Amino acid sequence: MAKTSVQYVCSECGWSGPKWLGRCPECGQWGTVEEFREARPTATTATGNRTAAPGRTARTTAGVVSAQAAARPITDITTDTVTRIPTGFGEFDRVLGGGIVPGSVVLIAGEPGIGKSTLLLETAGNIARAAQQRGTAGKAASTGASTTTRGHVTTRDHATDHTAADNTPNTATNVTASSITNTTSTPPRPVLYISGEESLAQVRLRAARINAVEPNLLLASTTDLATALGLIEQTKPALAIVDSAQTIVSQDVDGISGGSTQVREVASALIDTAKRLDVPVLLVGHVTKDGSIAGPRTLEHLVDVVCQFEGDSQTALRMLRAVKNRFGPTDEVGCFDMSGEGIEEVNDPSGLFLSSTGVTDANGTATPPVEGTCVTFTLDGHRSLPIEVQSLVTSSVLPTPRRAVNGVDTNRIAMLTAVLYRHGKVNLLANDLYVSTIAGGLAKEPACDLAIVAALASAAKSRPIARTTCAIGEISLTGQVRPVPRLEYRLREAARLGFTTAVVPPLRKKVNVPGLHVIEVNTLKDALDAIWSGTVK
Repeated sequence: MAKTSVQYVCSECGWSGPKWLGRCPECGQWGTVEEFREARPTATTATGNRTAAPGRTARTTAGVVSAQAAARPITDITTDTVTRIPTGFGEFDRVLGGGIVPGSVVLIAGEPGIGKSTLLLETAGNIARAAQQRGTAGKAASTGASTTTRGHVTTRDHATDHTAADNTPNTATNVTASSITNTTSTPPRPVLYISGEESLAQVRLRAARINAVEPNLLLASTTDLATALGLIEQTKPALAIVDSAQTIVSQDVDGISGGSTQVREVASALIDTAKRLDVPVLLVGHVTKDGSIAGPRTLEHLVDVVCQFEGDSQTALRMLRAVKNRFGPTDEVGCFDMSGEGIEEVNDPSGLFLSSTGVTDANGTATPPVEGTCVTFTLDGHRSLPIEVQSLVTSSVLPTPRRAVNGVDTNRIAMLTAVLYRHGKVNLLANDLYVSTIAGGLAKEPACDLAIVAALASAAKSRPIARTTCAIGEISLTGQVRPVPRLEYRLREAARLGFTTAVVPPLRKKVNVPGLHVIEVNTLKDALDAIWSGTVK
Protein backbone atom coordinates (compact mmCIF):
# COMPACT_ATOMS: atom_id res chain seq x y z
CA MET A 1 0.00 0.00 0.00
CA ALA A 2 1.23 3.53 -0.73
CA LYS A 3 1.66 6.23 1.88
CA THR A 4 0.95 9.84 0.98
CA SER A 5 3.69 12.28 1.89
CA VAL A 6 2.71 15.93 2.23
CA GLN A 7 5.39 18.49 1.41
CA TYR A 8 5.27 22.20 0.71
CA VAL A 9 7.24 23.19 -2.39
CA CYS A 10 8.24 26.62 -3.68
CA SER A 11 7.24 27.03 -7.33
CA GLU A 12 10.11 29.45 -7.96
CA CYS A 13 13.22 27.75 -6.58
CA GLY A 14 12.02 24.24 -5.72
CA TRP A 15 12.54 24.53 -1.95
CA SER A 16 10.53 21.99 0.06
CA GLY A 17 9.60 21.86 3.73
CA PRO A 18 7.21 20.12 6.13
CA LYS A 19 4.97 23.15 6.74
CA TRP A 20 3.47 26.02 4.78
CA LEU A 21 5.15 29.41 4.81
CA GLY A 22 3.96 32.68 3.32
CA ARG A 23 7.49 33.54 2.17
CA CYS A 24 9.99 31.07 0.76
CA PRO A 25 13.07 30.97 3.04
CA GLU A 26 15.30 30.10 0.08
CA CYS A 27 14.45 32.68 -2.62
CA GLY A 28 12.43 35.16 -0.55
CA GLN A 29 9.40 35.19 -2.86
CA TRP A 30 5.94 35.63 -1.33
CA GLY A 31 3.01 33.31 -2.07
CA THR A 32 5.02 30.71 -3.98
CA VAL A 33 4.92 27.87 -1.41
CA GLU A 34 2.24 25.33 -2.39
CA GLU A 35 1.14 21.99 -1.03
CA PHE A 36 2.53 18.95 -2.81
CA ARG A 37 1.25 15.43 -2.19
CA GLU A 38 3.35 12.55 -3.41
CA ALA A 39 2.40 8.89 -3.11
CA ARG A 40 5.39 6.83 -2.05
CA PRO A 41 5.20 3.01 -2.11
CA THR A 42 6.43 1.38 1.08
CA ALA A 43 9.30 -1.05 0.64
CA THR A 44 9.36 -4.37 2.50
CA THR A 45 12.67 -6.03 3.22
CA ALA A 46 13.36 -9.75 3.20
CA THR A 47 12.78 -9.92 6.96
CA GLY A 48 9.38 -8.28 6.61
CA ASN A 49 10.05 -4.91 8.22
CA ARG A 50 9.54 -1.66 6.37
CA THR A 51 12.53 0.23 7.70
CA ALA A 52 15.82 0.78 5.98
CA ALA A 53 18.84 -1.30 6.76
CA PRO A 54 21.04 -0.12 9.64
CA GLY A 55 23.31 2.70 8.58
CA ARG A 56 21.28 3.40 5.42
CA THR A 57 18.65 6.04 4.79
CA ALA A 58 17.58 5.13 1.25
CA ARG A 59 14.85 2.55 0.70
CA THR A 60 15.59 1.99 -2.99
CA THR A 61 17.89 -0.95 -3.67
CA ALA A 62 19.87 -1.81 -6.80
CA GLY A 63 17.92 -3.51 -9.58
CA VAL A 64 18.73 -5.63 -12.57
CA VAL A 65 20.27 -3.63 -15.41
CA SER A 66 18.76 -4.44 -18.81
CA ALA A 67 20.83 -4.70 -21.96
CA GLN A 68 19.29 -1.49 -23.29
CA ALA A 69 20.24 0.45 -20.15
CA ALA A 70 23.75 -1.01 -19.87
CA ALA A 71 26.66 1.41 -19.84
CA ARG A 72 28.68 1.60 -23.06
CA PRO A 73 31.93 3.35 -24.00
CA ILE A 74 31.29 6.84 -25.33
CA THR A 75 33.39 6.03 -28.40
CA ASP A 76 30.90 3.31 -29.41
CA ILE A 77 27.96 5.72 -29.46
CA THR A 78 27.30 7.33 -32.84
CA THR A 79 25.15 10.30 -33.75
CA ASP A 80 24.98 9.64 -37.48
CA THR A 81 21.36 8.52 -37.25
CA VAL A 82 20.21 11.77 -35.60
CA THR A 83 18.56 13.93 -38.26
CA ARG A 84 17.02 17.24 -37.29
CA ILE A 85 13.50 17.99 -38.46
CA PRO A 86 13.18 21.34 -40.29
CA THR A 87 10.27 23.45 -39.06
CA GLY A 88 9.65 25.24 -42.35
CA PHE A 89 10.83 28.50 -40.74
CA GLY A 90 14.48 29.36 -41.25
CA GLU A 91 14.36 31.69 -38.24
CA PHE A 92 12.89 28.95 -36.02
CA ASP A 93 15.58 26.52 -37.17
CA ARG A 94 18.24 29.13 -36.44
CA VAL A 95 17.10 29.45 -32.83
CA LEU A 96 16.87 25.67 -32.33
CA GLY A 97 20.35 25.15 -33.77
CA GLY A 98 19.34 23.67 -37.14
CA GLY A 99 15.94 22.08 -36.52
CA ILE A 100 14.07 19.91 -34.03
CA VAL A 101 16.04 17.01 -32.56
CA PRO A 102 14.03 13.74 -32.43
CA GLY A 103 13.06 12.81 -28.89
CA SER A 104 13.58 16.33 -27.55
CA VAL A 105 11.06 18.42 -25.61
CA VAL A 106 10.93 22.12 -26.51
CA LEU A 107 9.11 24.58 -24.25
CA ILE A 108 7.71 27.69 -25.99
CA ALA A 109 6.68 30.37 -23.48
CA GLY A 110 5.18 33.79 -24.01
CA GLU A 111 2.51 36.24 -22.96
CA PRO A 112 -1.16 35.64 -23.81
CA GLY A 113 -2.03 36.55 -27.40
CA ILE A 114 1.59 36.88 -28.50
CA GLY A 115 1.18 34.12 -31.12
CA LYS A 116 2.55 30.92 -29.53
CA SER A 117 -0.27 28.68 -30.73
CA THR A 118 -0.26 30.28 -34.18
CA LEU A 119 3.48 29.72 -34.56
CA LEU A 120 3.27 26.07 -33.53
CA LEU A 121 0.17 25.33 -35.61
CA GLU A 122 1.83 26.83 -38.67
CA THR A 123 4.97 24.80 -37.89
CA ALA A 124 2.84 21.67 -37.66
CA GLY A 125 1.32 22.45 -41.05
CA ASN A 126 4.76 22.97 -42.60
CA ILE A 127 6.12 19.66 -41.29
CA ALA A 128 2.97 17.76 -42.28
CA ARG A 129 3.08 19.30 -45.77
CA ALA A 130 6.74 18.42 -46.20
CA ALA A 131 6.14 14.83 -45.05
CA GLN A 132 3.21 14.47 -47.43
CA GLN A 133 5.29 15.77 -50.34
CA ARG A 134 8.13 13.37 -49.54
CA GLY A 135 5.67 10.50 -49.34
CA THR A 136 4.12 11.43 -52.70
CA ALA A 137 7.54 11.76 -54.35
CA GLY A 138 8.69 8.44 -52.88
CA LYS A 139 5.53 6.71 -54.04
CA ALA A 140 5.92 8.06 -57.57
CA ALA A 141 9.56 6.95 -57.66
CA SER A 142 8.58 3.52 -56.36
CA THR A 143 5.86 3.13 -59.01
CA GLY A 144 8.26 4.09 -61.81
CA ALA A 145 10.93 1.69 -60.58
CA SER A 146 8.44 -1.15 -60.27
CA THR A 147 7.12 -0.63 -63.80
CA THR A 148 10.60 -0.62 -65.28
CA THR A 149 11.61 -3.69 -63.34
CA ARG A 150 8.51 -5.69 -64.31
CA GLY A 151 9.38 -5.19 -67.98
CA HIS A 152 12.85 -6.52 -67.33
CA VAL A 153 11.45 -9.58 -65.55
CA THR A 154 9.14 -10.44 -68.45
CA THR A 155 11.97 -10.23 -70.96
CA ARG A 156 14.16 -12.37 -68.77
CA ASP A 157 11.47 -15.02 -68.33
CA HIS A 158 10.82 -15.11 -72.07
CA ALA A 159 14.52 -15.65 -72.75
CA THR A 160 14.64 -18.40 -70.17
CA ASP A 161 11.72 -20.27 -71.74
CA HIS A 162 13.49 -20.39 -75.11
CA THR A 163 16.75 -21.66 -73.60
CA ALA A 164 15.99 -25.23 -72.61
CA ALA A 165 19.62 -26.21 -72.18
CA ASP A 166 20.25 -23.50 -69.56
CA ASN A 167 19.49 -24.96 -66.14
CA THR A 168 20.90 -21.94 -64.22
CA PRO A 169 18.42 -20.42 -61.71
CA ASN A 170 16.86 -17.18 -62.79
CA THR A 171 18.67 -14.90 -60.34
CA ALA A 172 17.62 -11.78 -62.19
CA THR A 173 14.01 -12.44 -61.31
CA ASN A 174 14.87 -12.86 -57.62
CA VAL A 175 16.90 -9.65 -57.49
CA THR A 176 14.14 -7.79 -59.27
CA ALA A 177 11.53 -8.97 -56.81
CA SER A 178 13.59 -7.83 -53.86
CA SER A 179 14.17 -4.44 -55.44
CA ILE A 180 10.44 -4.04 -55.95
CA THR A 181 9.87 -4.76 -52.27
CA ASN A 182 12.56 -2.31 -51.12
CA THR A 183 11.30 0.55 -53.27
CA THR A 184 7.84 0.41 -51.74
CA SER A 185 7.50 3.69 -49.85
CA THR A 186 6.21 3.77 -46.29
CA PRO A 187 3.37 6.15 -45.48
CA PRO A 188 4.51 9.46 -43.96
CA ARG A 189 4.26 9.83 -40.22
CA PRO A 190 1.56 12.29 -39.16
CA VAL A 191 1.89 15.41 -37.04
CA LEU A 192 -0.21 15.43 -33.88
CA TYR A 193 -1.57 18.68 -32.39
CA ILE A 194 -3.19 18.28 -28.94
CA SER A 195 -5.06 21.33 -27.69
CA GLY A 196 -6.24 21.70 -24.12
CA GLU A 197 -7.47 25.25 -24.60
CA GLU A 198 -9.53 25.16 -27.81
CA SER A 199 -12.04 22.85 -29.43
CA LEU A 200 -11.35 21.03 -32.68
CA ALA A 201 -13.54 23.46 -34.62
CA GLN A 202 -11.66 26.47 -33.23
CA VAL A 203 -8.28 24.98 -34.15
CA ARG A 204 -9.64 24.13 -37.62
CA LEU A 205 -10.73 27.74 -38.17
CA ARG A 206 -7.32 29.06 -37.20
CA ALA A 207 -5.58 26.48 -39.38
CA ALA A 208 -7.68 27.54 -42.37
CA ARG A 209 -6.80 31.19 -41.75
CA ILE A 210 -3.05 30.54 -41.73
CA ASN A 211 -3.13 27.92 -44.53
CA ALA A 212 -2.15 24.99 -42.29
CA VAL A 213 -4.88 22.52 -43.29
CA GLU A 214 -3.13 19.30 -44.26
CA PRO A 215 -4.48 15.72 -44.39
CA ASN A 216 -1.39 14.55 -42.51
CA LEU A 217 -2.09 16.88 -39.55
CA LEU A 218 -4.07 15.22 -36.76
CA LEU A 219 -6.01 17.32 -34.24
CA ALA A 220 -7.16 16.30 -30.77
CA SER A 221 -8.77 18.26 -27.97
CA THR A 222 -8.34 16.93 -24.44
CA THR A 223 -7.19 18.02 -21.00
CA ASP A 224 -6.47 14.53 -19.68
CA LEU A 225 -2.79 13.57 -19.52
CA ALA A 226 -3.44 9.85 -19.94
CA THR A 227 -5.44 10.50 -23.12
CA ALA A 228 -2.70 12.73 -24.51
CA LEU A 229 -0.04 10.11 -23.84
CA GLY A 230 -2.25 7.44 -25.41
CA LEU A 231 -2.68 9.53 -28.55
CA ILE A 232 1.08 9.93 -28.89
CA GLU A 233 1.72 6.21 -28.44
CA GLN A 234 -1.11 5.28 -30.82
CA THR A 235 -0.19 7.58 -33.70
CA LYS A 236 3.62 7.69 -33.18
CA PRO A 237 3.80 11.07 -34.93
CA ALA A 238 6.80 12.78 -36.46
CA LEU A 239 6.05 15.70 -34.16
CA ALA A 240 3.68 16.15 -31.21
CA ILE A 241 2.49 19.58 -30.04
CA VAL A 242 0.80 19.99 -26.65
CA ASP A 243 -0.99 23.27 -26.01
CA SER A 244 -0.48 23.80 -23.16
CA ALA A 245 1.34 22.46 -20.07
CA GLN A 246 -0.90 24.43 -17.70
CA THR A 247 -4.19 23.03 -19.08
CA ILE A 248 -3.35 19.31 -19.11
CA VAL A 249 -4.31 17.49 -15.88
CA SER A 250 -3.23 14.11 -14.51
CA GLN A 251 -5.83 12.15 -12.55
CA ASP A 252 -3.11 10.30 -10.60
CA VAL A 253 -1.85 13.30 -8.63
CA ASP A 254 -3.58 15.96 -6.59
CA GLY A 255 -3.61 19.65 -7.38
CA ILE A 256 -5.45 22.08 -9.60
CA SER A 257 -4.80 22.62 -13.28
CA GLY A 258 -1.69 24.74 -13.75
CA GLY A 259 -0.41 24.12 -10.23
CA SER A 260 3.15 23.11 -9.47
CA THR A 261 2.25 19.47 -8.87
CA GLN A 262 0.26 19.09 -12.08
CA VAL A 263 2.76 20.96 -14.28
CA ARG A 264 5.64 18.85 -12.95
CA GLU A 265 3.74 15.61 -13.56
CA VAL A 266 2.67 16.64 -17.07
CA ALA A 267 6.20 17.64 -18.05
CA SER A 268 7.75 14.47 -16.61
CA ALA A 269 5.25 12.19 -18.38
CA LEU A 270 5.68 13.92 -21.73
CA ILE A 271 9.47 13.82 -21.44
CA ASP A 272 9.44 10.09 -20.65
CA THR A 273 7.17 9.39 -23.63
CA ALA A 274 9.25 11.54 -25.98
CA LYS A 275 12.49 9.80 -25.03
CA ARG A 276 10.99 6.32 -25.18
CA LEU A 277 9.28 6.72 -28.56
CA ASP A 278 11.87 9.12 -30.02
CA VAL A 279 9.09 11.61 -30.77
CA PRO A 280 9.85 15.34 -30.48
CA VAL A 281 7.36 17.33 -28.41
CA LEU A 282 6.69 21.06 -28.60
CA LEU A 283 5.14 22.19 -25.33
CA VAL A 284 3.41 25.56 -24.87
CA GLY A 285 3.98 27.29 -21.54
CA HIS A 286 2.21 30.24 -19.94
CA VAL A 287 3.99 33.12 -18.20
CA THR A 288 3.22 35.03 -15.02
CA LYS A 289 2.71 38.76 -14.58
CA ASP A 290 6.44 39.40 -14.23
CA GLY A 291 7.21 37.48 -17.43
CA SER A 292 8.59 34.28 -15.89
CA ILE A 293 7.33 30.85 -16.94
CA ALA A 294 4.35 29.72 -14.86
CA GLY A 295 4.87 26.60 -12.78
CA PRO A 296 7.81 25.21 -10.85
CA ARG A 297 11.34 26.16 -11.77
CA THR A 298 12.09 22.49 -12.32
CA LEU A 299 9.98 22.63 -15.50
CA GLU A 300 12.76 24.59 -17.23
CA HIS A 301 15.35 22.15 -15.93
CA LEU A 302 13.49 19.08 -17.18
CA VAL A 303 12.94 20.10 -20.81
CA ASP A 304 15.71 20.19 -23.42
CA VAL A 305 15.02 23.61 -24.97
CA VAL A 306 13.35 26.71 -23.51
CA CYS A 307 12.33 29.47 -25.95
CA GLN A 308 10.76 32.83 -25.14
CA PHE A 309 8.37 34.27 -27.72
CA GLU A 310 8.41 38.03 -27.18
CA GLY A 311 6.91 41.07 -28.77
CA ASP A 312 4.94 44.24 -28.26
CA SER A 313 1.18 43.94 -28.63
CA GLN A 314 1.18 47.33 -30.36
CA THR A 315 3.49 46.15 -33.16
CA ALA A 316 3.61 43.13 -35.45
CA LEU A 317 7.23 42.27 -34.69
CA ARG A 318 7.83 39.04 -32.77
CA MET A 319 11.18 37.76 -31.46
CA LEU A 320 11.96 34.14 -30.57
CA ARG A 321 14.90 33.70 -28.19
CA ALA A 322 16.50 30.52 -26.88
CA VAL A 323 16.96 30.75 -23.11
CA LYS A 324 18.20 27.15 -22.81
CA ASN A 325 19.28 24.81 -25.58
CA ARG A 326 21.02 21.46 -25.11
CA PHE A 327 21.51 21.03 -28.85
CA GLY A 328 22.56 24.49 -30.02
CA PRO A 329 23.49 28.05 -29.07
CA THR A 330 21.50 30.18 -26.66
CA ASP A 331 22.43 33.55 -28.15
CA GLU A 332 20.38 33.28 -31.34
CA VAL A 333 17.21 35.21 -32.04
CA GLY A 334 14.55 34.71 -34.70
CA CYS A 335 12.45 37.54 -36.12
CA PHE A 336 8.83 37.08 -37.21
CA ASP A 337 6.05 39.31 -38.47
CA MET A 338 2.52 38.78 -37.16
CA SER A 339 -0.32 39.36 -39.62
CA GLY A 340 -3.88 38.28 -40.20
CA GLU A 341 -2.71 35.40 -42.40
CA GLY A 342 -0.42 34.02 -39.70
CA ILE A 343 3.24 34.42 -38.87
CA GLU A 344 5.90 35.15 -41.46
CA GLU A 345 9.62 34.99 -40.83
CA VAL A 346 11.73 38.09 -41.38
CA ASN A 347 15.08 37.02 -42.80
CA ASP A 348 16.49 40.56 -42.85
CA PRO A 349 14.91 42.66 -40.09
CA SER A 350 17.30 45.58 -40.59
CA GLY A 351 14.73 47.76 -42.32
CA LEU A 352 12.15 47.34 -39.55
CA PHE A 353 13.93 49.65 -37.12
CA LEU A 354 14.81 52.46 -39.53
CA SER A 355 12.53 55.23 -40.75
CA SER A 356 12.47 56.39 -44.37
CA THR A 357 12.62 60.08 -43.49
CA GLY A 358 15.49 61.88 -45.13
CA VAL A 359 15.91 59.55 -48.13
CA THR A 360 13.42 60.40 -50.87
CA ASP A 361 9.92 61.80 -51.02
CA ALA A 362 6.95 60.76 -53.16
CA ASN A 363 8.50 62.41 -56.23
CA GLY A 364 11.81 60.61 -55.78
CA THR A 365 13.77 63.70 -54.73
CA ALA A 366 16.06 63.59 -51.71
CA THR A 367 14.70 65.17 -48.55
CA PRO A 368 16.96 66.67 -45.87
CA PRO A 369 17.57 64.75 -42.63
CA VAL A 370 15.65 65.65 -39.50
CA GLU A 371 17.30 66.82 -36.30
CA GLY A 372 17.06 64.66 -33.21
CA THR A 373 17.72 61.26 -34.86
CA CYS A 374 20.79 59.03 -34.87
CA VAL A 375 21.35 55.39 -35.84
CA THR A 376 23.31 52.83 -33.85
CA PHE A 377 23.82 49.07 -34.13
CA THR A 378 23.03 46.56 -31.39
CA LEU A 379 23.79 42.86 -31.06
CA ASP A 380 21.01 40.36 -30.60
CA GLY A 381 22.63 36.94 -30.58
CA HIS A 382 24.84 36.61 -33.64
CA ARG A 383 22.78 39.20 -35.49
CA SER A 384 23.53 42.91 -35.66
CA LEU A 385 20.45 45.12 -35.87
CA PRO A 386 20.25 48.86 -36.64
CA ILE A 387 18.29 50.93 -34.14
CA GLU A 388 17.21 54.48 -34.88
CA VAL A 389 17.00 56.68 -31.80
CA GLN A 390 14.70 59.70 -31.98
CA SER A 391 14.61 62.49 -29.42
CA LEU A 392 12.62 65.66 -28.79
CA VAL A 393 13.78 68.48 -26.51
CA THR A 394 11.34 71.15 -25.34
CA SER A 395 11.31 73.85 -22.69
CA SER A 396 9.74 72.63 -19.46
CA VAL A 397 7.01 74.50 -17.59
CA LEU A 398 7.03 72.02 -14.72
CA PRO A 399 9.06 72.29 -11.51
CA THR A 400 10.55 68.89 -12.34
CA PRO A 401 11.32 68.41 -16.04
CA ARG A 402 9.71 65.39 -17.62
CA ARG A 403 11.63 62.37 -18.96
CA ALA A 404 9.52 60.14 -21.24
CA VAL A 405 11.20 57.20 -22.96
CA ASN A 406 10.20 54.23 -25.09
CA GLY A 407 12.65 51.40 -25.77
CA VAL A 408 15.36 53.15 -23.72
CA ASP A 409 16.28 52.84 -20.04
CA THR A 410 15.01 55.83 -18.04
CA ASN A 411 17.91 55.77 -15.57
CA ARG A 412 20.35 55.67 -18.45
CA ILE A 413 18.81 58.83 -19.92
CA ALA A 414 19.24 60.67 -16.61
CA MET A 415 22.91 59.70 -16.44
CA LEU A 416 23.63 60.57 -20.09
CA THR A 417 21.93 63.95 -19.67
CA ALA A 418 24.27 64.78 -16.80
CA VAL A 419 27.33 63.60 -18.76
CA LEU A 420 26.22 65.63 -21.79
CA TYR A 421 25.99 68.75 -19.61
CA ARG A 422 29.30 68.23 -17.85
CA HIS A 423 31.51 67.01 -20.71
CA GLY A 424 29.59 67.97 -23.86
CA LYS A 425 28.67 71.51 -22.77
CA VAL A 426 24.99 70.94 -23.73
CA ASN A 427 22.65 71.84 -20.87
CA LEU A 428 19.37 69.87 -20.95
CA LEU A 429 18.78 69.63 -17.21
CA ALA A 430 15.84 72.07 -17.31
CA ASN A 431 14.23 70.69 -20.48
CA ASP A 432 11.59 68.03 -21.09
CA LEU A 433 13.19 65.09 -22.87
CA TYR A 434 11.39 62.54 -25.02
CA VAL A 435 13.44 59.63 -26.36
CA SER A 436 12.07 56.73 -28.39
CA THR A 437 13.07 54.04 -30.87
CA ILE A 438 11.45 52.90 -34.11
CA ALA A 439 9.06 49.92 -34.39
CA GLY A 440 9.51 48.69 -30.84
CA GLY A 441 13.29 48.27 -31.03
CA LEU A 442 15.30 48.23 -27.81
CA ALA A 443 18.27 50.53 -27.29
CA LYS A 444 19.15 49.39 -23.77
CA GLU A 445 22.61 48.09 -24.61
CA PRO A 446 25.49 50.33 -23.37
CA ALA A 447 26.73 50.50 -26.97
CA CYS A 448 23.73 52.75 -27.73
CA ASP A 449 24.90 55.54 -25.39
CA LEU A 450 26.71 57.52 -28.06
CA ALA A 451 23.72 57.50 -30.43
CA ILE A 452 21.35 58.59 -27.64
CA VAL A 453 23.61 61.49 -26.66
CA ALA A 454 24.04 62.47 -30.31
CA ALA A 455 20.27 62.48 -30.86
CA LEU A 456 19.71 64.65 -27.76
CA ALA A 457 22.42 67.11 -28.80
CA SER A 458 21.07 67.22 -32.33
CA ALA A 459 17.56 68.02 -31.09
CA ALA A 460 18.82 70.65 -28.64
CA LYS A 461 20.98 72.48 -31.21
CA SER A 462 18.67 71.83 -34.20
CA ARG A 463 21.57 70.36 -36.13
CA PRO A 464 20.56 67.25 -38.11
CA ILE A 465 22.89 64.26 -38.42
CA ALA A 466 23.57 62.82 -41.86
CA ARG A 467 21.53 59.73 -42.67
CA THR A 468 24.68 57.88 -43.68
CA THR A 469 26.35 58.41 -40.29
CA CYS A 470 26.01 56.01 -37.37
CA ALA A 471 27.39 56.17 -33.82
CA ILE A 472 28.41 53.18 -31.70
CA GLY A 473 29.97 53.36 -28.25
CA GLU A 474 29.50 53.37 -24.49
CA ILE A 475 29.90 56.61 -22.55
CA SER A 476 31.36 56.65 -19.06
CA LEU A 477 30.74 59.22 -16.32
CA THR A 478 34.10 60.80 -17.13
CA GLY A 479 33.01 61.55 -20.69
CA GLN A 480 35.18 58.83 -22.25
CA VAL A 481 33.89 56.74 -25.17
CA ARG A 482 34.50 53.13 -24.22
CA PRO A 483 34.86 50.08 -26.51
CA VAL A 484 31.96 47.73 -27.16
CA PRO A 485 32.05 43.98 -27.92
CA ARG A 486 32.11 42.62 -31.46
CA LEU A 487 32.40 46.01 -33.09
CA GLU A 488 33.51 44.56 -36.42
CA TYR A 489 30.17 42.75 -36.88
CA ARG A 490 28.32 46.01 -36.32
CA LEU A 491 30.50 47.92 -38.77
CA ARG A 492 30.09 45.33 -41.53
CA GLU A 493 26.32 45.44 -41.11
CA ALA A 494 26.45 49.25 -41.29
CA ALA A 495 28.39 49.09 -44.55
CA ARG A 496 25.94 46.56 -45.96
CA LEU A 497 23.03 48.92 -45.27
CA GLY A 498 24.72 51.84 -47.05
CA PHE A 499 26.23 53.81 -44.16
CA THR A 500 29.42 55.64 -45.13
CA THR A 501 30.60 57.06 -41.78
CA ALA A 502 30.82 55.39 -38.38
CA VAL A 503 31.90 57.16 -35.17
CA VAL A 504 33.29 54.51 -32.82
CA PRO A 505 35.54 54.22 -29.75
CA PRO A 506 39.26 53.47 -30.16
CA LEU A 507 39.80 50.07 -31.81
CA ARG A 508 42.08 47.49 -30.26
CA LYS A 509 42.66 46.03 -33.71
CA LYS A 510 42.34 47.96 -36.93
CA VAL A 511 39.26 47.03 -38.94
CA ASN A 512 39.05 47.64 -42.67
CA VAL A 513 35.46 47.73 -43.90
CA PRO A 514 35.17 48.63 -47.61
CA GLY A 515 32.98 51.67 -48.24
CA LEU A 516 32.87 52.73 -44.57
CA HIS A 517 34.89 55.62 -43.11
CA VAL A 518 35.58 54.70 -39.48
CA ILE A 519 36.30 57.65 -37.15
CA GLU A 520 37.82 56.77 -33.78
CA VAL A 521 37.13 59.13 -30.88
CA ASN A 522 38.22 59.16 -27.25
CA THR A 523 35.90 61.70 -25.63
CA LEU A 524 32.29 62.76 -25.93
CA LYS A 525 33.22 66.21 -27.24
CA ASP A 526 35.32 64.68 -30.02
CA ALA A 527 32.46 62.34 -30.88
CA LEU A 528 29.95 65.19 -31.27
CA ASP A 529 32.37 67.12 -33.48
CA ALA A 530 32.94 64.05 -35.64
CA ILE A 531 29.24 63.34 -36.00
CA TRP A 532 28.44 66.86 -37.19
CA SER A 533 31.51 67.58 -39.31
CA GLY A 534 32.88 64.15 -40.22
CA THR A 535 36.31 64.87 -38.71
CA VAL A 536 37.59 65.44 -35.22
CA LYS A 537 38.48 69.06 -34.62
